Amino acid sequence: MDGVTGARWQDDDQLHLTLRYVGEVDRHRANDLAEALGTLDMPSFQIELVGTGVFERKGRPHLLWAGVVPNEFLVRLQKKIERICQNVGIEAEHRKFMPHVTLARLNTSSGPVGAFLAETASIRFGSWKADSFGLFESHLRQQGSLYTQIVEYPLRLTT
Repeated sequence: MDGVTGARWQDDDQLHLTLRYVGEVDRHRANDLAEALGTLDMPSFQIELVGTGVFERKGRPHLLWAGVVPNEFLVRLQKKIERICQNVGIEAEHRKFMPHVTLARLNTSSGPVGAFLAETASIRFGSWKADSFGLFESHLRQQGSLYTQIVEYPLRLTT
């Protein structure tokens, strides 16, 4: 996690794959969501990270990410979470699900990303078994968001 001047790299303990951004909700709705997510039944599955990319905002690189190899189980889990969110009264997500792990946030003073992207375009970060997912709360700080897990939900173990 270097190679781009001025990038704000995520701390290891803050690396995550967002299945659904919920935004600010009142305590009652948050409790309903936490309870409903506990009813979700899915098997555990493998996730693999490969390559890097960038999201732009107003034509400028804004975020560096590691890509997720397409995975039917991950997509199914995300869709189930989306339905649960809507069932508890959270507005539908209108953005297409683009699974990724944020590596760094960029601003106008960050250096160019071309060399970093060229060097890491096909890097294989490895795979792991997803055996749970979590409900997180985020707190905005000057250094960036701090993510705190509120509840962890196990996925069904597979052989």
